[in-house]
Amino acid sequence: MTPRTTGISSTTDALDGLRRDFTGAVFAPGDSGYDEARTVFNSMIDRRPAVVAQCASQTDVARSVRFAREHGLEIAVRGGGHSVAGMSSTDGGLVVDLRRMNGVTVAPADQAARIGGGALMRDLDRATQPYGLATTGGRVSTTGVGGFVLGGGSGWLERSFGLACDNLLAAELVTADGSTVHASLDENPELFWALHGGGGNFGVVTALTLNLYELPAMSYVMLLYRPEAGPEVMRTYRDLMASAPDGAGGAFLYLTGPPEDFVPERLVSTLVCAVLITWTGPLAEALDVARPVLAIGHEAEAISGIPYAELQCMLDDPPGLRNYWSAEHLDSLPDEAVDLFCARAPGMPVPSRSQHVLFPMGGAVARGPADYPLPWRAAPWAVHPFGIWESPSDDERGRQWVRHVRADVRPWSGGAVYLNFIGREGEDRVVAGLGAENYARLAAVKAAYDPDNVFRLNHNVAPAAAGP
Repeated sequence: MTPRTTGISSTTDALDGLRRDFTGAVFAPGDSGYDEARTVFNSMIDRRPAVVAQCASQTDVARSVRFAREHGLEIAVRGGGHSVAGMSSTDGGLVVDLRRMNGVTVAPADQAARIGGGALMRDLDRATQPYGLATTGGRVSTTGVGGFVLGGGSGWLERSFGLACDNLLAAELVTADGSTVHASLDENPELFWALHGGGGNFGVVTALTLNLYELPAMSYVMLLYRPEAGPEVMRTYRDLMASAPDGAGGAFLYLTGPPEDFVPERLVSTLVCAVLITWTGPLAEALDVARPVLAIGHEAEAISGIPYAELQCMLDDPPGLRNYWSAEHLDSLPDEAVDLFCARAPGMPVPSRSQHVLFPMGGAVARGPADYPLPWRAAPWAVHPFGIWESPSDDERGRQWVRHVRADVRPWSGGAVYLNFIGREGEDRVVAGLGAENYARLAAVKAAYDPDNVFRLNHNVAPAAAGP
């Protein structure tokens, strides 16, 4: 039976019972701090949970899950709160808020880190940086590590080190009945498999252990061009990345010229196109990789060696703005697709923090384990219209731009999609993001660990029906 959202009877007594021996903090409507506790990254989402349980321990998490079930409350799980669809909050339900569980313990000799379920990418990157170690993280520092990894995990280092979930060594979960489960290759291996792309369907992940890699140097080349140069620049970048070493990552994108020192005033707050090349090595090597795009006349440049943790902060998108995103993964990128992609750029909200992005995949992503429920890993390109703006008056324009981008490139899409890049787009897109055969296998795992679909505020996998 799916839990229903009913609210709490005998509110004061019930909440007093939850608060008793709770090591974190519990917020309800009317409490000081409630509004701050309920606010998520995307300002389009304005939900009012009955309870926000800011857990400080695995025991707090288990108590919160049991409390919600006892009182018929829908459960949302919040790590970084970056779900574009607002799936880390709920109206009238209970939010299991993990932000206080953000510790990171690095074991340099093992090249591994144990990460709390509420840690952000910046917590992980800053902890590993002193050891010259890193692993694939999200492209902004405020992404929650847990949701990022469980959804697959695409980032700047993926062509070198694989997707984030490829580096998952173990996880600890609180399941729908409030019990604690450990998952690894040797313990609950089917659940462990499901955590490689299946998202938060199977429980509240309170800790993860990730593999780390030596990363003694990091560098980047960022070039800005006038928008009319876009088709030439994009084709050059496409050809460059088709044969680039695995150490090269980055993106081709359109964006609003930012008010940075390296950007001429004439470009600030106007539409520009850009190439970002990231390199897992010294700057001289990055410049060699970037020669084809450097040869095209550009308007501005930022070229530097940089600690990886700082690179992760470079394109941070601030909270409190309106967000609407989507994606398509492409099997090919012919000139016709390039032209359509570039022609759609003027329709994006400008000035805004929106980005019209093409990411190169390949490398260690394509070579990763084919068994995981990530059918999009074989695609060489990902198109990601990343809409961010301030005013509700831009909502329709922004949404239409995102939808038009998807429609333009769909003829070259294989259909699979990275679910962390999209909001609520229907069950068909969830199945496409996981693969039909994988979905059936995930549904069986779901039935074993969450038969009542308690954890359903996610890209949901419905539990498989019981046999006769």
